[in-house]
Amino acid sequence: MKDSLRAIEPVIGLEVHAELLTRSKMFCGCAVVDSTLAEPNTSVCEICTGMPGTLPVINEQAVAFALLVALALQCDISERSVFARKNYFYPDLPKGYQISQYELPLAVNGILPISLQDGSRQVRIRRVHLEEDTGKLTHESGYSLVDYNRSGVPLLEIVSEPDLTSIEEVKAYATALRSLLQYLGVNSGDMEKGVIRFEANVSVRPVGNQALFTRTEIKNLNSFRGMLRALEYEIARQSALLEAGEPVVQQTLGWDEAAGVTVPQRSKEEAHDYRYFPEPDLPPLVIERDWIDHLREGLPELPFEKQERYIDELRLPAYLAGVLAAERTVAEYFEAALASAPKIDPSKLANWLSSDLFGLLNEAGLTIEESRVLPAGLSEIVLLVEDGVINATSGKTILSEIFNHGGSPSDVIERKGLEILNDREEIRSLIDEVLESNPEQVDAYRQGKDALTKWLFGQVMRRASGRADPALVEEILERRLRKLRPTDGD
Repeated sequence: MKDSLRAIEPVIGLEVHAELLTRSKMFCGCAVVDSTLAEPNTSVCEICTGMPGTLPVINEQAVAFALLVALALQCDISERSVFARKNYFYPDLPKGYQISQYELPLAVNGILPISLQDGSRQVRIRRVHLEEDTGKLTHESGYSLVDYNRSGVPLLEIVSEPDLTSIEEVKAYATALRSLLQYLGVNSGDMEKGVIRFEANVSVRPVGNQALFTRTEIKNLNSFRGMLRALEYEIARQSALLEAGEPVVQQTLGWDEAAGVTVPQRSKEEAHDYRYFPEPDLPPLVIERDWIDHLREGLPELPFEKQERYIDELRLPAYLAGVLAAERTVAEYFEAALASAPKIDPSKLANWLSSDLFGLLNEAGLTIEESRVLPAGLSEIVLLVEDGVINATSGKTILSEIFNHGGSPSDVIERKGLEILNDREEIRSLIDEVLESNPEQVDAYRQGKDALTKWLFGQVMRRASGRADPALVEEILERRLRKLRPTDGD
């Protein structure tokens, strides 16, 4: 069974729905509010609730944000696109249809580079189009509640081709796309608030077979962890069916996080099930070429471009460059720290940031914007260690102190007396104190127990509260110990 399963590969395409960071909704003037915090049904009007006789109006800022994404994905942008009515009935859809784009989307044929352990590759983007979000259902025992605050919020749908063939590739693609949206400032990427959601189309096939087999669609995956778990389960389920010679039923699935299984919701819809037809209340969306050129000129350096620059110019390892470039706020922090200390080694700074500072942030559950450690402060700590003013242990102590209480490295060094001890006479005195207070260990060393050298070194460093220059301690201790063995001595 295991040998044959190795010859099966998944084929996955992702549909990503990202709420756009506009102030008002897609087709009305209602404010976009945080649906996790606002009182239910307080940011609604006759337009976003679909009252008869109302007319939608396209949000220009939403179109601009969508164009930025399409340009960043190197899509072909349609100078004329059309909104359509996608008809289906569900309690969170007050009009009985969703205004979306179908036959003539805003943009098609893009690419997104992704980084993998064995290199990088490009995932094809089929289409990028605008639509409006639905409401939000809360299911209680025996009944459901609906909040229409989210109904009508601008939503960008990004559909990939079925180019993903492993869980690693799916994670890399989702992470890269979320990062790109954050860099462009069009989406916060906060999955806990539902502002970015994934739907996965999944099938499996024998390796080497290029046909597309029957697929299922897993809806409304709101976290990376949930998406990856759902895909692992569904791939295993379909692989077992393929092995047994049983058919995969084309259907829409939900993900039961508690049970860890996909569950059928309904038969998989095709386009004709939605009875798409052009939205009669909206004219075609015509995009002027000058507007596209203007937006293209304003594109920031994108995450994959930044990663390549870190590798080429700063000589960072690919993995570390990817970690620093993935979040715009982290990249901005890193570059501010670099700018504050032009002579600093970028690799050493990157390691302190990604290891020590990230560790403190993760433990405290904070973002880098919430850190008390300023970029210049982190650079100062790294330089103090590299210049031998303090040792690495003291550097970590200073970093933790500033992280928890604020202040500057120099203040902490002075307050805690953390300057590195490199006075030879003082170190000799500490070594003599250790040797005099541990006669049994000294005698065992005289008898040939060389392993005690490291133990004695540790005692000296402890007596110096970790401040002593390790190389100097090692040198002086070695000379002192040699004198304890007359046959070796000088």
